[in-house]
Amino acid sequence: MKKRLLPLGVQSFSKIREAECVYVDKTERIYRLVTAAMGTVFLSRPRRFGKSLLCSTLAALFEGRRELFTGLAIDSLEWDWKKHPVVHIDLNPANYSNGTVELLSVVRRYLNEDAKKIGVQLSDDTISGQFQELIMKGYKSLSEKVVVIIDEYDKPLLDTIDRRETHEALKNELRGFYGVLKSCDQFLRFVLLTGVTKFSQVSIFSQLNNLNDISLDPDYCDLCGITHDELETCFQPEIERVSTENGLDRQEYIDKLKRFYNGYRFSKKDVTVYNPFGLLNHFNKHGDFGAYWFATGTPTFLIKLIEEQRIDILEIEGKKIALSEFQRFDAGNMDALPVLYQAGYLTIVDCSADGVYTLDYPNEEVRAALAESLLHYFLEDSNNKYSKYDVADALLEGNVDRAMNALRTIFASIPYGIHLKDEKYYQTIVHLVFRMMGLVALSEVQTADGRIDTLVVTRKQVYCFEFKLNGSAEEALAQIDSKEYLLPWRGVGKKLVKVGVSFDYEKRNIKEWLAGEQ
Repeated sequence: MKKRLLPLGVQSFSKIREAECVYVDKTERIYRLVTAAMGTVFLSRPRRFGKSLLCSTLAALFEGRRELFTGLAIDSLEWDWKKHPVVHIDLNPANYSNGTVELLSVVRRYLNEDAKKIGVQLSDDTISGQFQELIMKGYKSLSEKVVVIIDEYDKPLLDTIDRRETHEALKNELRGFYGVLKSCDQFLRFVLLTGVTKFSQVSIFSQLNNLNDISLDPDYCDLCGITHDELETCFQPEIERVSTENGLDRQEYIDKLKRFYNGYRFSKKDVTVYNPFGLLNHFNKHGDFGAYWFATGTPTFLIKLIEEQRIDILEIEGKKIALSEFQRFDAGNMDALPVLYQAGYLTIVDCSADGVYTLDYPNEEVRAALAESLLHYFLEDSNNKYSKYDVADALLEGNVDRAMNALRTIFASIPYGIHLKDEKYYQTIVHLVFRMMGLVALSEVQTADGRIDTLVVTRKQVYCFEFKLNGSAEEALAQIDSKEYLLPWRGVGKKLVKVGVSFDYEKRNIKEWLAGEQ
C-alpha cells in the first residue's frame, strides 16, 4: 500500500495544501473562533501540538488565500475572503539566552518582512514603535483592520527562566511590545497569542485588560491535536497499512494507538486528543511505538522543580488543583503541577462541579518516558542500562527471582554519594523502573486496611509488593496477608503473587525477598 504524504515537521499551511499532504480539517473550529472571539485571544498548548500550523492557517485565511481552502469546511461557510494586513511573528526558532539582543533581532526581521508584504516602510528605532507603526500603516494601506498572530510568545522567557537578570530584561521588553495591542485596539481585526505557558497577567499582559484566554475553553478543546474520530477518518489508509504490515488485529492496534498517544484533555469537557507529532512519527516509522514527542524536549527544569517542591512522585497521579493555580506561572512563583500540565507531562482527567481539576499522565508514552527521566535524575545519570528489560520480561513470564536480581543490579548502579534516606526513596526507584518499562504500576494504593506499597498488573498476573527498610521479607509478606491486600483481585482470572522485599541500609540495596501465590 502506497504511503501518503504526511506533514511531518511541516508547520506551513500553504506547504501542506500545495503538496497535497494529509490535513486534518480544523477550519470549522477556526471559523467559530474568528467569528466569535473578541479582544486578544490567548491559547496555551504543549510544544509540537499544532500551534504553529494553527497560526499559519489563520494567516492564510486573513490574507484571503481562498484557493488553499478549497474543499475544506470553511469554504462552504459565510466568510468574506477579504485580504487583511497580517503581522505574523514566530518566536520559537531562536535561542534567547543572550537576552534582548536576539529578541530585538528576531522581532525586527519579522516586522520588516511583514511591512514589505503589506507595502509600507518602518522608521522607528524600537520594536514597540515599529510594531505600532506597522499596525497603523497597514490599516491605512489596505483599508482593512490588521490581524496580529504571535506564535510561542513565551519562548524568550522560558529560555531564561533560571537566569533572573536576563529574564527580567526580556520581560520588560515584551511587556512594552505586547502593550501596543491595547493602544492599537481600534485598528485590529483579530489577535492571537500562543505559547506553552501563561505568565501571570501582571508580569506580561498588565496592559491587556481584554485578554481572552481560551486554553481551558470547552469550545476549543480540540482546536489543536487529533480527536479519535479524526484519527479513524483522516488516517484510515495509515491504520490499514501499519496493521497489515505488522500482522496486527486492527482493533487491538487502534486500542494501542489510543493508549500510547491519546489522552490529552484541555477542558472540563470530556474530550481527549492525540499528540499529532507522536502520531505522525509513528505512522512514518512503519508503526514503531516510540516516545517521539517526549524526545524533542528536556524536562530537566521541571524535574528539578518537582524535587525542590518535594512533590511525592508516587502520589503525583490523581493530584487535584484549582482553576486559579493555572494562572500563577512566573519566574519567582510557580507550582510544579500546573507547569507539568501546561508542558504536556500531565493532563486533565476529571473536573468537579466547583472547578477542581484532577491531573494524571496523559498516556503510556509520557508515563514511561518521564519515569525514565526521573530515574536518570535520581541515579544522577548513571551509565547503567538498568536491566529494565530483564525486569519486565521476568515479571511478564512470572519469574520473580530473575526480576529481583535485575532490580539489585539497578540499585548497585546508584552513585555512593546519593543518600538513600528512607523506605520511600527505595520504593520510588522501584516504581519508576516499573513505569519506565511500560508496566501498569500503582503505588500507595489505598485499601480498607492500609496502603499497598506497589501493585503491578500484567496480562496474566497481579503482583503485590511490600517493602521494608528496617524489617524482614517475612514481615513484609505477613503484612500482605494480614491486611488482605490482594482480596479485591480474587476472581479476576489472573495469578495473584505477593512479594515481600527488605532493603539493606548499609549496602544500599535489596537484602532479600520472598514471594508466594494467593
